[in-house]
Amino acid sequence: MAIKRFSNFSEEYIPLEGNKVKIDSMLNQEVLVTGYNIKRSKYIKEDNDKCLTIQFEINDVKKIIFTGSNVLIEQIEKYKNEIPFIAIIKKIDRYYTFS
Repeated sequence: MAIKRFSNFSEEYIPLEGNKVKIDSMLNQEVLVTGYNIKRSKYIKEDNDKCLTIQFEINDVKKIIFTGSNVLIEQIEKYKNEIPFIAIIKKIDRYYTFS
């Protein structure tokens, strides 16, 4: 019987790289979304217990954003197979969205 190697079947977690920036500092700018991670938030809201980390590049510099935005979480989950993609993060009223 052939013995399997862990490296042949594992899906290793690779942490996202980049300097953390505030989402409001990145509004209305084109960014190249290169990765994401969704995990349980430390700060649970009544309608959301998830925290989204978005990894992106702007001017060839990697950065990351943390957000609990329901809209961004739904969009990234729906279009995860399209990554990498170029997007603009906009704030409309009280929520953030890709456009």
